[in-house]
Amino acid sequence: MAQIIVNNVQKVFKTPGKDVIALKDINLEIKAGEFVCLLGPSGCGKSTLLNAVAGFALPSAGEITVEGKKITGPGPDRGMVFQEYALFPWMTVAQNIAFGLEIQKKEKAEIDLTVNQLLDLLHLNDFRDRFPKDLSGGMRQRVAIARVLALDSPIMLMDEPFGALDALTRRNLQDELLRIWNKLGKTILFVTHSIEESIYLADRIVVMTYRPGTVKRDQVVDMPRPRDPSSAAFNDLKRELGRLVMEEQQRHANDEMKLAAVD
Repeated sequence: MAQIIVNNVQKVFKTPGKDVIALKDINLEIKAGEFVCLLGPSGCGKSTLLNAVAGFALPSAGEITVEGKKITGPGPDRGMVFQEYALFPWMTVAQNIAFGLEIQKKEKAEIDLTVNQLLDLLHLNDFRDRFPKDLSGGMRQRVAIARVLALDSPIMLMDEPFGALDALTRRNLQDELLRIWNKLGKTILFVTHSIEESIYLADRIVVMTYRPGTVKRDQVVDMPRPRDPSSAAFNDLKRELGRLVMEEQQRHANDEMKLAAVD
């Protein structure tokens, strides 16, 4: 049985003058422990769908279930990692990681044990007493991931978490994420604009259409890890996914041109 089921989901945003259909007839099943990427151009509804799974913005129609239970709001079974890090600047690395556990009123011994384990897992031991302002972007994102892992949610939702990082830091954190995923067995739903990133990371890549967002292709990535971005199989898939995404990007560009002409 799938852990996450998205069943005929639609999302409509009410705006002055007209309604905007962000998602239409989305059907998707994700098994426990799968790594699934949502891929597509801006405006295709990737983050809207992720927020619906998170419970932040519920569908206008259809339903999303986790372990057979309908999502009606945020829950401890789903942890969210944002692109913007969302760390508390007045807290140290260790305090940021501990924050969610303290809110849950866990015992101090349990909190200390969990924080120490995650500092070790994310290679953050040397930074435990530093503040976010003293960290690089990559280190801040490690702390953000550690804070979500501290809550031990079986599902991790990640909204372009590496999008603002330079190429080398991004690849390093991709490898770290895969290491953590292999070790902990989390289910990951990951939003990205990057075709290469999606192929490097995912078991499956869900390519979405430009507005209204629908599933254009649900692509299984049948390559052993670690994956070599210079290999023929990797680049064959990259070309095919690039073709699909650029079709939707062109639709986006045409839509923008129409709006500009009206203005």
